[in-house]
This record gives sequence, C-alpha cells and structure tokens, in this order.
Amino acid sequence: MGNSITEIAGLITRSFEENFEKILTEKKDISEFVLEIKKTLDQVGTILAKEALEALDSLVKSDSRRKQNWHVHEKSAPNTLATIFGEVHYQRTYCKHKTEKECRYLSDELVGIDSYDKMDVSLKARLIEEAIDTPYARSGRKAAETIELSSQSVMNAIRELGPASSSEVKIKRAKETPKILYIEADEDHAALQAGGCAEPKLVYVHEGRSKAGKDRWRLQNVRYFGGMYKESEELWNEVADYIDKAYDYDQIEKIYLSGDGGSWIKSGAAIVSRSTFVLDRYHLNKAVKMAGAHIENAEREIWRAIKKEDKEYLKVVFETILDATEAETKAQSVKEAKTYIMNHWENIKHQYSNDYSGCSAEGHISHIYSDRLSSRPLGWSREGVDQMARLRVFAANGGNIFDLALRKKQERIRETRAIELDLKVCRKKMRKVSGETIDNLPALNSGKRTQLALALRGLRGI
Repeated sequence: MGNSITEIAGLITRSFEENFEKILTEKKDISEFVLEIKKTLDQVGTILAKEALEALDSLVKSDSRRKQNWHVHEKSAPNTLATIFGEVHYQRTYCKHKTEKECRYLSDELVGIDSYDKMDVSLKARLIEEAIDTPYARSGRKAAETIELSSQSVMNAIRELGPASSSEVKIKRAKETPKILYIEADEDHAALQAGGCAEPKLVYVHEGRSKAGKDRWRLQNVRYFGGMYKESEELWNEVADYIDKAYDYDQIEKIYLSGDGGSWIKSGAAIVSRSTFVLDRYHLNKAVKMAGAHIENAEREIWRAIKKEDKEYLKVVFETILDATEAETKAQSVKEAKTYIMNHWENIKHQYSNDYSGCSAEGHISHIYSDRLSSRPLGWSREGVDQMARLRVFAANGGNIFDLALRKKQERIRETRAIELDLKVCRKKMRKVSGETIDNLPALNSGKRTQLALALRGLRGI
C-alpha cells in the first residue's frame, strides 16, 4: 500500500506540474488541462482499485475462517477487470475446499466478481446508458475512453441485465387524485434481422397537459409502460395496478383511453375500470385524408359531418366520393376509410368533450421508441427490441441503470459467497497498515509544508 500511495502522489504531482507549465508556456486552454488531469485521475483509479482488490485478497488469505475449510491452491493468479477508470490488472488467490474439492476465488466473490466477469458493473451500466440512445458500437466507444469495447460487449451487458420491468421504478403516491386521468397508447414498427417487423407497445398515464412554451405542452405526472408483450392483458394489468397504487381509485370519475383503434388498445378499456376509449385525432385525420384528398372539398364535408355528429350525412358524403372515384384501388381506400370511421363513430365523439385533452401518442412513440428502434436502418432480434423498448421506458420513468444492474447482480450472488470475513480483525489490520504507510511517506516527514504534505498530514490527523 505504501508504494501505491507514493506512486499516486508522484503521478498527481507530476501531472499537475507538467500541465500547469503548458498553460503558462504553450498557452493551453483550461479545458485541455482538465482533460489531461482526468487521464491522470483515471490512472489513479486503476491503481486504487488494484490496491483494494489485492488488500482484500490478503485479508482473506490470513482469515481464520478461510483456513478452517479452504487451502491455497494457487497464489497470485492474475486477472483483468475493465472499469470506468480503465483496465485493472491485479492478482488474487485461488482457493480449494478441503473436502468438497471445489475451487474458488474467495476474495473476488466477496466484492461481487464472478469467475467469468471481465467488466465492472459501473462500466456495464455506463455501456447500457449509452446504448439506450446510440448504436452499440458507438456506445462502446463513448462509455470507455481507454478500453476498446465491441458491439458484442454492449449487447452482452444488456442481455445480462435482462428486461427492465416497469415496476423497477418506484411508484410515487399522488398527494391528490385528479377526477380525470388520461391513458394514451400506440406501437412502433422495428425491422427484424430475420425479416418482418416487431411491434413494441407503448402506454402512458398522465393527469393532463400544461403549457411548456409557445407551441409546446408538458404532460403532468406521466408514467410509461412498454415492451413486447405476448398478451396485451399483461400490459394493461400493469397499467391498472399502477393507477391503483398511485391514486385513490374511488376518487377518479373518468379515464380517457386514446389510441388508433387497434384491438389491443381497445381491450384496455375492458381491463382498466372507468375508462372510455377515444379514437385519437392523428389517426382520424389520416382516415379523412385517405378518403377525400383526391376530391375538392370532400375532406371539409367529412369533417362537417363528424363535428355535427351527423352519421347519415356522413354516409351521403362517402357515397358521393365513391361515385366520383374512378380508380378501383382508390375506391378501395375510400371504403376502408369509411369502415374505419363508421366503426369508431361513438369513440370519435369523445374528442369533442370539454374535459378531453387530446392525444400525443404518435409524438411519444417517436421520442421513446422510434429515435432508437425504427428511425435507422437497423435489424433487431425480437429479444433485442423488447429489451431496448423496456430500457427506454425505464429511463423515461427516471430509472437508474447502475442501481438496477447492481441490485440484479446482488440478487444473483447473495447466496453464493463461501465465506464472510471477521470485520473486527480486518479493521484492526487495515488501520495498522494504513497508519504505517502514511507515517513512512517521505513527503510527510520531510518537514516541508508542500500541498502534498499538508494533505497527507490531514489523513494522519496532524
């Protein structure tokens, strides 16, 4: 430990002096100074991580509990662990059980390093955070500046994490329950490597909109749900469970559920109690354009019938459009639009209710999903689409990737540790070693009042 602290002190001092001199002599920008100092501090991080791992291994080797059941099978077995500082090269002891004949790296196990681990959880979390917004190859370069990480490494980190459930982000109980809640739903279309496309679903619940700028609105207390679901019922049960936990359901008078009229969306109205399905304006507008864009004033007359809630007049308008449409393919489009609008006639009326705030599902699909899943010419697997969709939903809900990754890893390894150290004995040993190390540093005992000496004396308590 003494050599490490001396090495660190020398590194920091030399880096500061050399880079400060460049500011003076070469007129370097302060940002260049900061970047160079960061490189030094990353190097310091690898030294300290190595020191911590080898110090822990030393404690395990001398621990009486270890000696009862395990003997040293191999000393100084090398390992490399990729971290946010860079690669940490260290040595640890390979121990063999006296009766069961199994071998383990006991000190690694104590700090959550499995035998197959080549990457620290904090680096994996950073990889995943970058991959949520950027392609795998680019995220590998951005997350680890000093280590070359492949697209496969990024994908492996995501696969190891597994699906990020919507329940992983804590549900906050609302102080007041609104009389009206809004649910909006849609799906994206992501190209698959094997051909075809996957359709990850997105649902979000909010309390209405508020003005956020001249032409911008902000949803109040929004919560997202999404991913690839074999059964839509599973998704809607998550939504209903959230509403029950976040609000006093008895105080909710009405829930508007908006979407494009797909069967999976309308099925939500049967599961989420007090909800009324509303056909969203975006898809209604597409249907109106498909029916009447090729004939002058046709769209205007369709909208006139809709706003007046005059179904009979709407039928007349469609018949007039069909009579004037010569091309068979266009006539078929008109018929499809007519069927779509007529089948959702009652659902369209709710758009004009005073307490209905509209639907922005198409924009949310673009922001939450399409920016990563379908706006680029990528080929996904179904598992990849599901995991990325859930990760983006997790991030949109304010989830912390590192906390999630660490929690999942601890759940996996909690029961696998072979030994526990005697903490009282360990603390005594570490205090003794640390005290001797600092006391023997030349910078501390030279009598000079350098910044390094003052810092080290502060550690000793002088």
